[in-house]
Amino acid sequence: MNTIRVAQLQTQVISEKSQVYEYLSSSFKKICSEQIDLVTLPEMFACPYKTSSFPIFAEEEQGQLWNICSQLAKQYQFYLSAGSIPEKDQAGNIYNTAYVFNRQGEQIAKHRKMHLFDIDIKDGQRFKESDTLSAGSQDTVFDTEFCRMGLCICYDFRFPELARIMVDQGAKILLVPAAFNMTTGPAHWEIMFRSRAIDNQVYAIGTATARDLSSKYISWGHSIIVSPWGEVISQMDEKEGFTIQELNLDTVEQIRGQLPLLMHRRSDVYTLSVL
Repeated sequence: MNTIRVAQLQTQVISEKSQVYEYLSSSFKKICSEQIDLVTLPEMFACPYKTSSFPIFAEEEQGQLWNICSQLAKQYQFYLSAGSIPEKDQAGNIYNTAYVFNRQGEQIAKHRKMHLFDIDIKDGQRFKESDTLSAGSQDTVFDTEFCRMGLCICYDFRFPELARIMVDQGAKILLVPAAFNMTTGPAHWEIMFRSRAIDNQVYAIGTATARDLSSKYISWGHSIIVSPWGEVISQMDEKEGFTIQELNLDTVEQIRGQLPLLMHRRSDVYTLSVL
């Protein structure tokens, strides 16, 4: 049986970079005896979720936070989906960027958030990422010893085309560091992850920050894992903590064989392509 043990860390936002290594290392020590294969972190786990904070906390690839995550993946010898952090390129553009490291601490994936969260909900959240962030332009899939995985960030997952493109490229697990708010979270969080998992017959893993009522941006939390059949395998509450789940990757092919949705698409009528 082809299985992978996944630990989701629903962390508080670590607003001091000097505290990131100690905070994460302390969390990893709690799970290191559990034979973990993959650890997932939330979106902007080490930066306050404010547009004004992104340029202040931004660093180039292989900066301080990148090196901390690389070092910890190597130290504890698991794959690390290191949430997302603000990344600055040489031209000064700022991106919401997710990195993945292998057991040797080597970067094996990088995704820049493609869809920027610019919303103004009546009697709800108003937020405009594009005030300080630039948008990425590429989908992201990568290989591991277990299977191919896809990676996107929060608002990206609302766009079904992106999930399908990653699945078309062989992904059996979709990793989504995220931070839904108190308006969109209760309305759409669970149903979105269940929908993407059902439509694409994959495991969908959404890892969020814990709720902090003193923060300007209040996260819904509720980190979630959904099976290829659309079942909620686990879902946390709003509090800081972690969950560990063993996923059977053989289930993906079993479900695709029993209900061959992907095979039954009418490619003679419609197609989905990457420009």
